[in-house]
Amino acid sequence: MTLLAAAALLTAAAAGCGGGPAGTTGPSAAGCPAVLDQARADVRKAESTDSAWTGPTTGPAAVPGKSIVYVAQTMTNPGVAGVAQGLRQAARAIGWQVRVIDGEGSPAGIQAALSQAVTLGPSGIVIGGFDPRLTSRQVARAEAAGIPLIGWHAVDSPGPSRTPPLFTNITTKVQDVARISADWVIARSDGTAGVVLFTDDSIPFARTKADLIKQRLADCPGVELLAYENIPIPDASRRTPQEVSSLLSRFGKKWTHSVAINDLYFADAAPALRAAGKPGGGPPSNIGAGDGDPSAFQRINSRQYQAATVPEPLAQQGWQIVDEFNRAFAGRPASGYVAPVHVVTAGNSGGATSWDPQGYQQAYERIWRG
Repeated sequence: MTLLAAAALLTAAAAGCGGGPAGTTGPSAAGCPAVLDQARADVRKAESTDSAWTGPTTGPAAVPGKSIVYVAQTMTNPGVAGVAQGLRQAARAIGWQVRVIDGEGSPAGIQAALSQAVTLGPSGIVIGGFDPRLTSRQVARAEAAGIPLIGWHAVDSPGPSRTPPLFTNITTKVQDVARISADWVIARSDGTAGVVLFTDDSIPFARTKADLIKQRLADCPGVELLAYENIPIPDASRRTPQEVSSLLSRFGKKWTHSVAINDLYFADAAPALRAAGKPGGGPPSNIGAGDGDPSAFQRINSRQYQAATVPEPLAQQGWQIVDEFNRAFAGRPASGYVAPVHVVTAGNSGGATSWDPQGYQQAYERIWRG
């Protein structure tokens, strides 16, 4: 074989590996061209800023004189707190009373909070971000008393639940959030990344999300899961900085991207990354697979140790809780609405500190006016 022929064969082999041109990053480097192409297309769609209201526009008029107790997993969780704020706003609009009881992040605290909520005898109770199986006795008491329960991130899937007995559970689809978070890493890295995944396995919703993220990342052989960090959310502020320092020591430049089931991990990671001299814009480039609280938007907009989030529309979901309770009180079924998946970056946030579909407040108020 001549040198010219050998060179031609080598060039053809390089160009043909994955279908991309030789000497480029992209499909040829990733070894997962179909996955990479799909990830790029899905991320482009999710980053679109067209967020017109696609939720309910009809339903029962406001049932007067109701009271709601919101039992929070912990109000230090910005997602839980953001929904509580939206719930208060919606309750004022419909003319109801709301009380928030903080479970403070521990099983004993959550059980005590839900027990107190049942004793108060409200019209409805919100399971705010915790596993109802932790509170089976209190849930049974509420059911026996005829108090409807609505969950926010209480179980894996949106919609009604028979076990545990929830009129409905409000969340984006965990499958969509997990997939787009992983796709963002695949697309941004051209299919070659070293990833750390932060999660809280004590919350079934979070554990499911983390498992789905792992599965999607594994679809691209060039993406390596370096570490799976199980840090309970109530312990995040204490444990995350130390864990991040350890990860930097272990992996160095191999650590290029991070995914967290909640943005708050990056608030706690930032000081350790800064102390290690890491640039605010990365690497590692970090995406939060929920919940899109204001501090996450601020980090993204200022390019300080978080590049993206997949936000829950926290305020809208607070309003949705009120609307779903109103349907329950009126003897109507749940609305079935699930917010669409969305990715926020500095390039599409417009400097905002939250994301909600446009027009949701006006839509709900029109429904309640009858």
